[in-house]
Amino acid sequence: MSGNTKKIVIVAVVALVLFFLVTKPNQSADVVHNVLGWLRNGAEAIVTFVRSLFS
Repeated sequence: MSGNTKKIVIVAVVALVLFFLVTKPNQSADVVHNVLGWLRNGAEAIVTFVRSLFS
């Protein structure tokens, strides 16, 4: 991808995200909450794995 194409794709993605944040704020908040929950669960799994290595 060329530099201009990357910029266009990034601007389009940001515009799409902003559109959904403005038009559907409750659903957007639910999505963010779910993603943060997945990240938290993943981090907890990694911590558990590392602890089991050293115990």
